[in-house]
Order: sequence, then C-alpha cells, then structure tokens
Amino acid sequence: MPRRRPGRPRRSETRDTREVVLTAATALFAARGVDAVGLREVAAAAGVDVATVSHHTGTKAQLYDACFARVFAAERAVLEAGAARAREALDAGPQQALRALHDLLDEFVDFLEDRPETTALWLRRWLEPDRHAELDQRYATPLYDLVEELLAAAAAGGALVEPTPHVTVRSLVWAVHAHVVALATPGGSPARERREFRAFLSRLLDALYGPPA
Repeated sequence: MPRRRPGRPRRSETRDTREVVLTAATALFAARGVDAVGLREVAAAAGVDVATVSHHTGTKAQLYDACFARVFAAERAVLEAGAARAREALDAGPQQALRALHDLLDEFVDFLEDRPETTALWLRRWLEPDRHAELDQRYATPLYDLVEELLAAAAAGGALVEPTPHVTVRSLVWAVHAHVVALATPGGSPARERREFRAFLSRLLDALYGPPA
C-alpha cells in the first residue's frame, strides 16, 4: 500500500471537509444571496481557512454551483425512488397509481420540510431570474421532467387525465416551497400548518385525479 504524501488529505477527510464547507456555504447563500457572501465568511462558518475552501470547491462561482448540485442530488434520490414506486403502481390500476402519487407528493413535502435551506437557496436564485439561469437547467428541470414524464405515463395508461403536466408539477412545487416559507415565519403553529397543508394537498390531488382507494 503506497504511503500517503505529507499534507495530502485522506479520502474520508476530503469528503467530510467538503461536506462541512458546502453545508456552511448553502446556509449563507440561502440566507443572504451569493453576492453578499465571500469565501472568507464561508471559511469562518465552516471552521477552516480560505485555502481549504478553495481546495475543496474552487472559486465562489464553483462553490455556488456545488451547493445546488448537493441539494439536487439529495432531492433527486428521493424523487427517483418515489417515481419508481409510482411507475410500478401504474400496472396495478388507477387507484393504486393515484395512491402512489399521493405518497410521492408526501415524500417531497417531507424532504423540503426537513431541508428548508433548499427552498431558501432556490428562492434567492429566483429573485433574479436573469442570473444563473443555467442552475435551473442543471438542477431543477431534470426533476420537473421526471415527474412530468410520470404523469404523462399515468395519463397514457388511463390512470388519470392530465393535459398539462408541466403546469401541474410547477404549481405543486411552488406550493410546497411557499409552505416551507410559511413554516419559517415567526408565530403560528408549525404542527397545525403541516397538518393543514398536507390535507390541502390531498384534497387538491383528489380534485385533479380522484381519491385513491
């Protein structure tokens, strides 16, 4: 086994340090936007020096991109698993397919409730729609397409009627993001907000496609 050169980080150390940096950077970019955050602030929040931040993530632009790539990977894992289960349910009949769509939406809500920085990061990006639009193409559009294709397949198989899946998916995504923002607003009852929002989504899907069995 070759000896590790002095000063060269171990693979586990590299992975852990990069994750710490990305976690800190995501929180800062989500709270203040990319222009208001410098690499020194990221380094301070992560408990490392600027050289370490640059070593693991490159320039600030590359760091910003990596933050979106990180949340995208986590979100994609959740949606791909849920969409796969929903596709399997298509062969079991309309009621099972609709139940699977309810489950997929619940899993998406769970994901964003547990990771509110994802919503905050995207909202900062969308405040300036003409800047960094390439992030949407890399880290949002593939997820929209995944669910749109699922709805189209369900419609083609007769499980539901859905003439505009792109509108439905984007509307639901924005509704969930708005819900996450509401949870972060001071006052009110988060438990009640969660309960009532999930009931609303259930009624919405039932109105669109019919109640599951």
